[in-house]
Amino acid sequence: MSKKLLITMTASLAMTAAAFAADAPGVTATEVKIGATYPFSGPASPLGATGKATIAYINSVNDRGGVNGRKINYITYDDAYSPPKAVEHTRKLVESDEVAFLFGPLGTPAMAATIKYVNAKKVPHAFIVTGATKFTDIKEYPFTTTALPSYDTEGKIYAKYFRNQLPAAKVGILYQNDDLGKDFVTAFKAVYKEAFADKVTALAYEVSDPTVDSQIVNLKAAAPEALLIAGTPKFAAQALRKINEMEWKPLIILNTVGASIAATFVPVGLDKVTGVVSAAFFKDPADPKWKDDKGVQDYIAFFRKYLPGADIADSNYTFGTQQGMILEQLLKQCGNDLSRENILKQSKSFKDFVLPTALPGVRVNTSETSSQAYTQLQLQRWNGKSWDQFGEVMKAD
Repeated sequence: MSKKLLITMTASLAMTAAAFAADAPGVTATEVKIGATYPFSGPASPLGATGKATIAYINSVNDRGGVNGRKINYITYDDAYSPPKAVEHTRKLVESDEVAFLFGPLGTPAMAATIKYVNAKKVPHAFIVTGATKFTDIKEYPFTTTALPSYDTEGKIYAKYFRNQLPAAKVGILYQNDDLGKDFVTAFKAVYKEAFADKVTALAYEVSDPTVDSQIVNLKAAAPEALLIAGTPKFAAQALRKINEMEWKPLIILNTVGASIAATFVPVGLDKVTGVVSAAFFKDPADPKWKDDKGVQDYIAFFRKYLPGADIADSNYTFGTQQGMILEQLLKQCGNDLSRENILKQSKSFKDFVLPTALPGVRVNTSETSSQAYTQLQLQRWNGKSWDQFGEVMKAD
């Protein structure tokens, strides 16, 4: 090789490295750095399983050689479901770690504290794990896409179900006193309209509260025949346990975030929550009905290899794995252009993407006018051992 050719190649590589640094932060020829915060500890720590599963799936992707020749360096921090910690860690990811983008950070309080900063920095904020409706405002948050059906969508589906099943009934709502819970109350107001004041009693809890026992006692005293629990697994389990102690028998709906078999139902007793209704957009791999399903079979094989000792009945692991699959697809769509501009463009260019563990009929779609990955839900009822889906795949409208 001539000296001139060697110098030319060296200069070309240097220019390529400089281009990565200038145009695509966190990207080299062999790696892409991506960041997220999760509540691995604190009052919402069961939701940390989502992050653990996403990390595990990324490990499997890297074991297969990465995406487009690049390994994924997924940098995560524990924010303990604390907004100040989420702010601190998010700034570190962007300013110190210099990640290419953020993918899948979890928690409504954390997102409320960080979303304006991330958008101001023009960092792609891809498929954040919250259903808070305000985060779906594309004009306000143009760099953000969301990975849960909005709580507005979910809440309206539940309100219509209550109204159809028990049209004359009084309804109780136990809700987390933040954007997570408040969106459900707003959705019920939209469905019940002028009847809301007479028919619905809504009581809040704080994530710092030791229990929700007093709220449940007061909701029962209001004599509702139907009850929505809109919160995280820890408080959902507390509510269900107290309801059983009181031998109260309302028609109960549990929001998707709180409807974890492992984190919510098992602590209460699987047989003691029979009849609880929730909604879902992915399959339960522990349910025998899916034993011959190829997507579930592949998930179980992945789970055994990359999440040994974890509880396969915990839906947070299933969802977290789906998040990893979405990240893999996003990077595939980006090809070799990992500029922030293209990452953002591709995060809003999912078209009928089918996840192997999604319920039949559920597709991932995003666009310039819709930042929500999921807008469909399937109602389901707990039979004491597993979920029975019923009705059709639904949207809020």
